[in-house]
Order: sequence, then structure tokens, then C-alpha cells
Amino acid sequence: MENTLILGATGKTGRRVVRRLRAAGHSVRTASRTGSDVTFDLGDPATWPAVLDGVTAAYLLEPVLQPVPDRAARMPKFVSEAVAAGVQRLVLLSAHGVGDAPDDHPLKSAELAVRESGAGWTILRPGWFAQNFSESFWKPWVLSGTVAVPTGDGRTPFVDAEDIAEVAMAALTDDCHSGQIYQLTGPRAISFAEAAELIGKAAGRTVRHVDVTTEVFIERLVSNGVHADAARLLAGLLAAIRDDREAAVSDGVERALGRPARPFEDYVAEAAAAGHWG
Repeated sequence: MENTLILGATGKTGRRVVRRLRAAGHSVRTASRTGSDVTFDLGDPATWPAVLDGVTAAYLLEPVLQPVPDRAARMPKFVSEAVAAGVQRLVLLSAHGVGDAPDDHPLKSAELAVRESGAGWTILRPGWFAQNFSESFWKPWVLSGTVAVPTGDGRTPFVDAEDIAEVAMAALTDDCHSGQIYQLTGPRAISFAEAAELIGKAAGRTVRHVDVTTEVFIERLVSNGVHADAARLLAGLLAAIRDDREAAVSDGVERALGRPARPFEDYVAEAAAAGHWG
């Protein structure tokens, strides 16, 4: 019987969690809208029973950049149904800063639901993914040679998705992580200019960061088909980097795994060797 459910199993963290669990011999059920064992849509409760049948542990995530109705209620409802179906351990992929965010933050209700579920729970609050430069978001801009984001000289400790996945696997398989909130970052904060320079050197191409205004950034995203609400949300998150409100380094990776977080340079070398930037 498959007993570990991975939502968003085709995404940056989900597929890495799946790979680790299966390599260690765990039985896994993958769930997403396409390309997984079971078709799943968090916005469609009719798809929930099939993914929860026989599951005892679950990796949960809420894609906050996708504009959806009734967001605040759907994860709490899913958590309630999961526990009723027999799920005993929940690991939620949240985001950095949610603990201090306003009550209307899209992940606030998800965190509260997990903590009050009655099941064992672990919450992961990662910062900005290093893999955004090589798998989504900014990859096209890296390939174009210009990463135009409104971050100024602000710095942030990009976290490697491999570290997030390793912490998630540990939390899904070991009760010692129950009741823990892990703030996950890389080992040092860097600017987008330094990130672009490191990527360019490793990839053998010219890559530079160009600072733009928030308004220009939003306009460019919307013109490329991004929903206006999602564009404004992303711009607001990047503004926190500009203001150096995202520069703090956390020890969550080391607390969870007993080793330091992977440095950005290691991620860049690995991504370049894998041909992510040509």
C-alpha cells in the first residue's frame, strides 16, 4: 500500500522528495494535476479521496502565485479530510516570513490548520529557491543575459531545493521532527548581482542583474501572460529583498540535518554541469 503522499510531485521540491523517498525504499503516491500517479487538484474536493486512501504521511504545499478563489479555506479543508482519512504525519511547505505575516497571508491559514490538525506536523519555511535561476522564474532571463528584477543591492540567502527536499524527507519519515518549524536558507546572503556573476562565470556566458522599478517589473510580467495579482505579489516579495528584509541567515537546515546548508556556489556548479544554461 502506498503510504506517503506527495502533493505537487512534479514541482521543484516535490519531485526531489519523491526521488529521495523511493531511493530509500519508501512507498510513495505522487499527486498533481498532470504527470503523477493520481490526478489531484486542491481546488477540486472530488479529487481528494483517491489521493488520501491508505496514506499515513503527506507532503503539502499551496501554490501561492496561482490566483485561485477561496484560497484561505481550501488547505484547512484538505487537512481536515486527510486526518479523517488516517493521515498521521503532515509536512507543510510554507514560506519564509509567514510567522510574522499579516493574518490574510495566503499561507497563514494553512500553517494554522496543520498545527491544529491533531496529527504530527512539521512546517518548512524556505527562503528564495536557488533553482529559480535554472528551472523557472528567472531562467529565461539568465539565458537572455539580463536578470531584470526590482531588488537593488539587497541580499538574500538563496536556499537549494535539494536541501529543502532532504529536510522534507526527514520530517516525513522520522517523528523527531514533529512539532518543528524550520526556517530554511542558504549559508550566506548574496545580491542578485553576485548571483548573476557567479552563474555567468560557471555557465561561460554574460549574465548581469539590472535593477528596475516595481511598476516596470509588474508591467513586464503581465505583458508576458502572468496574472496581475500574481505579478503584484511577486513584486512585493522582491521589494523585501531590496529593503534588506530578507537577508537573515537561518540554521534550519543544520538543525534538521546536522550539516550546513549547501552554498549557492555548489548549486551553480551543479546546474551548469547539468546544462541548465546551455
